[in-house]
Amino acid sequence: MARTKASSKHESITELDDDGLVTRLAEQKQTLFNLRFQNVTGQLDNSSALGTTRREIARINTELRSREIAAAEAQNEES
Repeated sequence: MARTKASSKHESITELDDDGLVTRLAEQKQTLFNLRFQNVTGQLDNSSALGTTRREIARINTELRSREIAAAEAQNEES
């Protein structure tokens, strides 16, 4: 069941355009900052949220990089 959930997250990331991904990345980085701050001050109840947020940031960065590579390859093929 966890795979289905992860697959749906991946699908939603791939469906976003580049601007949407950059916006979502900024939101996730802000969330991670807030979670880290809560963790240091002892207010964080769910410490697994840190890892989940880091993985979400990694997924977004991976998708952005794969699009960047695809665009560069397409540009090289045209030249």
